Amino acid sequence: MQFSSDSTNLIITGVQDNNSKFRPSDWAERLSSLWAEFGRDQKLRYSSKIYPCMIGDDVCLIVAKSLGQQDPSGYEFILNFARENQLKIQEDRRENSSPTSNEQRKNDWNYNHFIPNH
Repeated sequence: MQFSSDSTNLIITGVQDNNSKFRPSDWAERLSSLWAEFGRDQKLRYSSKIYPCMIGDDVCLIVAKSLGQQDPSGYEFILNFARENQLKIQEDRRENSSPTSNEQRKNDWNYNHFIPNH
């Protein structure tokens, strides 16, 4: 699958080709965490190259095309994951496609499960 160069990001939507929601519902967070790092405040910081978000009611993964040059095997891993699981892949045509704050990404996600002694 070839993508044009006029878009800088891809959107992988958690909806399969048969229009069913992909499970587990935290798949985008799981994939994003492979490139995430913990900050000084011990909070997980997603990379600007790959991060989860919600678009409408759909869990999505935003992937920068530039990841293909910086981490070709990682980029291919993500695209192969999407293809094998029949997830929808499209170019990001949104006007404002920068990462949203953690609070806006998924309000119902309980990050306390990942904080020790909580």
